[in-house]
Amino acid sequence: MSNLSHLADGYRDRALWPDADRIAWIRKDRWLGFPKAETVRKTLDAMLRYPPRTRMPCLLIYGQTGMGKSRIVERFEAENPRGFNEAIGVATMPVVGVQLPPQPTDGEFYGEVLEKLGAGFAGRGDTQRARLLTRRLMGQVGARMLILDEINHMLACTPRQQRIFLNTLRYLANDLQIPLVCTGNHEAQAALLTDAALAERFDAVELARWQNDEAFRLLMVTLAAILPLRRPSQLEEERCRTSVLDLSDGNTGRIFRLVETLAVRAIENGSECIEASDLDADDLMLPSVSMKVIAQRRGRARARETV
Repeated sequence: MSNLSHLADGYRDRALWPDADRIAWIRKDRWLGFPKAETVRKTLDAMLRYPPRTRMPCLLIYGQTGMGKSRIVERFEAENPRGFNEAIGVATMPVVGVQLPPQPTDGEFYGEVLEKLGAGFAGRGDTQRARLLTRRLMGQVGARMLILDEINHMLACTPRQQRIFLNTLRYLANDLQIPLVCTGNHEAQAALLTDAALAERFDAVELARWQNDEAFRLLMVTLAAILPLRRPSQLEEERCRTSVLDLSDGNTGRIFRLVETLAVRAIENGSECIEASDLDADDLMLPSVSMKVIAQRRGRARARETV
């Protein structure tokens, strides 16, 4: 067996685990901080410590599905968990994060926030009461940030409902004096820009598709160094990087799923490493590969069948 020097310290012992345990570890959800994600998290941390003022900073994190927007805010929320203030005997929740419902009217939005706060509010049709209760409870738990995941869901509403919802966001920004953080796609960015008052408050950061640059090379180096494979992989090499980008269309989620799929195969077939040729397989797990590449491969397969 290799001396496992290709793996990072702290990860070498995992390569000695039984195959089933290694595969389970590879498939386990974990945080892997890449530079853009770490930059966003540092921004969120600075916003959380911002003193109350009339115009609080707000942030929109946007990009295509699978780029890691929700994962970043979930991680940040987990790093700032709810607690209990023994001095006054109340629960504390510095970060309140909610996922917007499919058609977020203002009443449904307040209902989601109240559910997260543990209020169990049943009067869904009483928007005024929900708003007042939200304001009171956010103050009681010491909320210092409100995160709204999937802000693009508001685009499923009518234009009138969208305006009401944007007014609700502006109202909360003024009233609570805490930062608002939204995640969404490119359409959500355009929707927020339609409200001039909100657009002035929101900075925006895009999680763009990966390119074949130094940042992506370092991501591949990191993945190769933590996967519990017993032989060095070729993820850092140019051909492998190019193939991973082509297959995943530069999407963060697809990149991780693709590499995880290849690592599991390397354990199951005994090769114990990922090589560039492994990315040529036509039967790669479909969720790991972009629809564009799937269509191209199916087209080539049909062409071969007709020859």
